Amino acid sequence: MKPTLLLLAAGMGSRYGGLKQLDGLGPNGETIMDYSIYDAIQSGFGKIVFVIRKDFEQEFRDKVLSKYEGHIPAELVFQSIDDLPGGFRVPEGRVKPWGTNHAVLMAKDVIKEPFCVINCDDFYNRDCFKVIGKFLADLPENSRNRYAMVGFRVGNTLSDNGTVARGICSKDAEGHLTTVVERTEIERHGADIQYKDENGEWVSVEEHTPVSMNVWGFTPDYFAYSEAYFREFLSDSKNMANLKAEFFIPLMVNKLVNEGTATVKVLDTASKWFGVTYAADRPGTVERIQKLVDEGVYPNKLF
Repeated sequence: MKPTLLLLAAGMGSRYGGLKQLDGLGPNGETIMDYSIYDAIQSGFGKIVFVIRKDFEQEFRDKVLSKYEGHIPAELVFQSIDDLPGGFRVPEGRVKPWGTNHAVLMAKDVIKEPFCVINCDDFYNRDCFKVIGKFLADLPENSRNRYAMVGFRVGNTLSDNGTVARGICSKDAEGHLTTVVERTEIERHGADIQYKDENGEWVSVEEHTPVSMNVWGFTPDYFAYSEAYFREFLSDSKNMANLKAEFFIPLMVNKLVNEGTATVKVLDTASKWFGVTYAADRPGTVERIQKLVDEGVYPNKLF
């Protein structure tokens, strides 16, 4: 069974004021998302599912879904702040969505096969999709509790225009994830790559240290775990009192790993990430995409 690609796009409108992630960066107005989908098709994925907000469904269908017709089956699911389990209500004053793993849960009724979760605004490069696609396609039928993440080498994920936030990963001797720790300020200082720790001290990390870029591979059993743990999350008064508390994918993954329920294989990739973290990143991103087109990695027009 071919794996499915789940694209988290519900933050588009709110974060950028309009569909900024539809910013054309390729030679024919291609978006970063277009390149991810093209790479996924080349890597054997059989379906794409987008998590979006209901209020821009028509614009999304017109501007995004229409271009993939005839290339790959596509579906939409919707994330809403009030989509909660029975017995729970949105706390008064909360406007922030419930986070990435809540977004993943929205796809539970349409994904019945191994699937990969990605962000829409990161340029991951094709090797990333080949690596995770192969892992998912090679899983025995009805596999459970065997997940994966693509561990980008931290040196391949930095911006020239400021610090970046990354989940720094630790793994065991078998290459399975043991922890993901979010570090919000990582940058290159001379020859060293460093992050700022809880005490404000700069700590060096090796160039090839794996970091999470939110590329996860799961099987459908992950949805049931997520539903159960989301109820626990909402039952915690601290999370309900904190109007910005979010149910993140690493939170769910860490729980499953720590209790021994699941393993998460850290897959290495030589892919170089890039994206538009800062406005100043845009010209360089356009240039790098054009270079890949000139080298024949991508056609001049994708879809």
